[in-house]
Amino acid sequence: MNYQQTIEYLFSKLPLFSRIGAAAYKKDLSNTIALCEVLGNPQRKIRTVHIAGTNGKGSVSHMLAAILQSAGYKTGLYTSPHFYDFRERIKIDGAMIEKEFVVDFTQRLLPHIDQIQPSFFEVTVAMAFEYFAIKKVDIAIIETGMGGRLDSTNVITPLLSVITNIDWDHMQLLGDSLEKIAFEKAGIIKAGVPVVIGEPTEATLPVFMQKAQSEGASLTAAPDKRSILHYEWKDDALLVQVANTSKAVSTYTLDLPGIYQLKNILTVLASIEQLQQQGWQIDQQAIVQGLASAGQLTGLFGRWQKIGQHPTVVIDVAHNEAGIRQLLKQLKLTTYQKLHIIIGVVKDKSVSQMLSLLPKEADYYFTKAQLPRALAEHDLVEQGVAAGLRGTPYAHAAQALAAAKARATKEDLIVICGSIFLAAEINPLAMNDPSGE
Repeated sequence: MNYQQTIEYLFSKLPLFSRIGAAAYKKDLSNTIALCEVLGNPQRKIRTVHIAGTNGKGSVSHMLAAILQSAGYKTGLYTSPHFYDFRERIKIDGAMIEKEFVVDFTQRLLPHIDQIQPSFFEVTVAMAFEYFAIKKVDIAIIETGMGGRLDSTNVITPLLSVITNIDWDHMQLLGDSLEKIAFEKAGIIKAGVPVVIGEPTEATLPVFMQKAQSEGASLTAAPDKRSILHYEWKDDALLVQVANTSKAVSTYTLDLPGIYQLKNILTVLASIEQLQQQGWQIDQQAIVQGLASAGQLTGLFGRWQKIGQHPTVVIDVAHNEAGIRQLLKQLKLTTYQKLHIIIGVVKDKSVSQMLSLLPKEADYYFTKAQLPRALAEHDLVEQGVAAGLRGTPYAHAAQALAAAKARATKEDLIVICGSIFLAAEINPLAMNDPSGE
């Protein structure tokens, strides 16, 4: 098989959660363990940081990778899902895995795939471990796909575990309470491995503390270590002043401008401090440089990302209630004349709750990503109307974007949200016309 044939095989032959949903979810680690054993357990040959959470884990993963890379370490990064190219999931120092490696790995594994019957995610996790081990990375940042306890990535024993936050998402698989969801995420806490909690709450912190205590793992709550003194959103960047417990102040400029990065930066800094205590040489210059160029160094997309102007066009991958609430905070800081929202969601989200949070005064363009898991645009319109939103259905993202641009003035704001898969379809369309005109 060539590369294109290999990718088509991976997408079509293996169960893929992002396309079909819960039917692709494997509720144990046996397949991943079996794949890793076939490969000689590459996960044991690399040093890792493991990151879980409802929201923010992607941003935190990329920022940590950028800082470690800026400190001179050969840094692997495994994330999911991807926007455009499968190879975005597996990177070293910002460079995607080689096509030849993807082809060779899949070919070598074919007999075992037939025997083990793994999911798409299980194969890609094993591929990442093998790649990082062969390339001899100094450290790899590993983002969970969903949950933690039963997530395919949870076969590693990391140097550090990080849980960004807990909110409502994937309840049909992770549990119907925040405590149950926290229990699943807490599954990445390992014996003697320190853990950083990004956003502790009254409901979730006891769950993490109990798990950490049972594993003999030290627990750090990021907000206990630092606080935000001041921030300013300027020139598509976020300027942040952070104070530590000694009242020393550090100033950072983030090229990931979303206002929700204020929470993530505290998690990142607490995590870096833990690594420093383990002997990793990460100076202040590397932290400043990594945060200032995290998007550029790692290729992170879709976090309040401006892709057009006149009118301003922004993509944000907010795809659950917590994400939408953060999006609303961002909108309050943004200057525009009229708001246009292009939205598409997947069927297994709390769609009505998400829609109920959105501003009623905006014009809506209801659409869908081209995958089976996506909610049909007409069904989305019905739920939108029930939530008091007015808008028009569009079968394709291109049609929705064209309609929004045709209706918007140069002073308006167009926001694309609801699904990373929708954002992935729209971004190339808008980038073909960077002026937004």
